[in-house]
Amino acid sequence: MAGQAREMAGQAREAAGQARGMASEKIIVARGWAAPRLDAAAHSIEEQLAPKLSAALSQAAARIDPTPVKSRKTPMFLLFTGIAIAAAGYVLYRKNADQWADTLKESASDASQWVGQKTEAVAGKASGAVDDAVKKAEEVGAKVTDKAADTKAEHASQTPKSTP
Repeated sequence: MAGQAREMAGQAREAAGQARGMASEKIIVARGWAAPRLDAAAHSIEEQLAPKLSAALSQAAARIDPTPVKSRKTPMFLLFTGIAIAAAGYVLYRKNADQWADTLKESASDASQWVGQKTEAVAGKASGAVDDAVKKAEEVGAKVTDKAADTKAEHASQTPKSTP
C-alpha cells in the first residue's frame, strides 16, 4: 500500500510538472503575440504622429522667429497648439500601451487561473489517493493485529499448564 501511495505521489508530481510547463508555454505565446503589436504601435507613432508634430513645431518656430514682426498672438497660439498636439499624441500613445498591458495581464491571469485549477485538481486526486492508502493500511494493520491476537490465544490454549 505504501508503494502504491508513493507511486501515486510520483504521478501527481509529474502532472504538476507538466502543468507548470504548459503555463510557461502559454506565457511565451502571449509574449510572442504582444511583442509585434507593441512594435507596430511604436512604429505607427514614429511614422505618423511624430512627423506631423515636428512639422507643427517647425511652423511654430518659424512664426516665433523674431525677424518678421507680426502679431504676438499667432506665435503663442501655435506654441500652445503644438503643446496640445504633443499632449494628445502622448495620451493616445499611453492609451494604446495601457490596452496592450491589460491584454497581457488578462492572458497571464487566464494562464495562471488554468494552472491553479489543474494544480488543485491534481492535489485533490493525490489527497484522495493518500486517504485511500491510509484507510487500506489501517485495515491491513487491523487484520494483522487480529490475526496475531488469534494466533497468540491459540498458542496459549495448546500449551499445557504445569503445576508446581
